[in-house]
Amino acid sequence: MSKIVKRVEELVKPILEKYGFDLVDIEFKKEGKSYFLRVYIDKPGGITIDDCQLVSEELSNKLDIVDPIPFSYYLEVSSPGVDRPLVNEKDFIRNKGRLVDVFLKQPFMKTTKLTGELVEKREDSLIIMVDGESVSIPVENIKKVKLAIKF
Repeated sequence: MSKIVKRVEELVKPILEKYGFDLVDIEFKKEGKSYFLRVYIDKPGGITIDDCQLVSEELSNKLDIVDPIPFSYYLEVSSPGVDRPLVNEKDFIRNKGRLVDVFLKQPFMKTTKLTGELVEKREDSLIIMVDGESVSIPVENIKKVKLAIKF
């Protein structure tokens, strides 16, 4: 985790705790000529635009004071969206029983993407149900896990 992302996490966590929001992810990246600091937040029932604005204003004030980024950037605070990635333990617990897409680094069961019902996230593996069968995927082979979108 970059120093900037780690510092932003330290600054935003007390704000989120105050409102009962969860931190989903923080990204700091250059796109074209501009830098973007993106903070993704969530809460049971979902995040509203007003929630994002509240966190954005408070975080912006803290960032102005601490000034951990020595150049200009755009701050964006938003919901992770419907196909949000599952990142931390809370994400996996909250979404147990939901359909997930698991993207793999190396082929597993002859594929690099599995879709199934989230059963459990263990320290060394992720358990999902695929076509009624329990599948254990080694954590070191997982690139990303996202909620699946059903059409």
